[in-house]
Amino acid sequence: MKKTCLNTILMSTFLFFLFGAGLAFGWHDKTHLAISKAAGYENWYNSAGPDITKVKASDAEATNHWFNNTAGVTVTEKMVLNQAMNYNNPNDREGHLLGAIIATLRSYIAAKGDEKPAGYPMAFCAHYIGDLSMPFHNSPNNAYNNLHHKENDGTIECVVMNDVGFIQSKIYDIDIKCEEDVAREIAKIANNSRTLATKLEKDGKNMTPEQAYDQITQSASLLKAVLKYTAVTIKNRADGCK
Repeated sequence: MKKTCLNTILMSTFLFFLFGAGLAFGWHDKTHLAISKAAGYENWYNSAGPDITKVKASDAEATNHWFNNTAGVTVTEKMVLNQAMNYNNPNDREGHLLGAIIATLRSYIAAKGDEKPAGYPMAFCAHYIGDLSMPFHNSPNNAYNNLHHKENDGTIECVVMNDVGFIQSKIYDIDIKCEEDVAREIAKIANNSRTLATKLEKDGKNMTPEQAYDQITQSASLLKAVLKYTAVTIKNRADGCK
């Protein structure tokens, strides 16, 4: 293992014990950056920022990064939209990752642009879309999740920034014309991620690099589609599916 990657893992472990499990790690920084860069997000280098925010904002930010889905139910478009009202709510212990994507997307569109600081909601949106494909951010926060979470977060961290072109080659087209379409696609990835988490726990295994790349490709594909959708929406101020 490369020294830099070892240092990353050691720092993550240190922060975990320093600030507590409530920070809920997601994909490590380089994995988030690679997702955003592959998707064509111009300010891709901001995509790790929301994890830094958790250090000071604590649960007010941390609960935006997961949906524990303790009931094990199939996520629907309606569930995604309903979660948006809990954005930044530290008392929602089940988490509201799905709605956080919608809430930050609304903020970005309302700001009508990509100028600083109006563009910052997209940095949060991009990060949450990245978290969406992390299996253990869509499954119950149980003993297996706690034991294996950090290791799975870093599955491809050491190599992923060298593979941005590979991720781009795997991106698939998603047609988004309105917020409901975004919610539908969020639900799809959330369900795929939960299914994988359930399988990993059943088999007693961690993700393989191949599985991790398949997961982040889903995030990169959605982010690319969201960026296109927001650009068109801000330009035309189109509301609702036509």
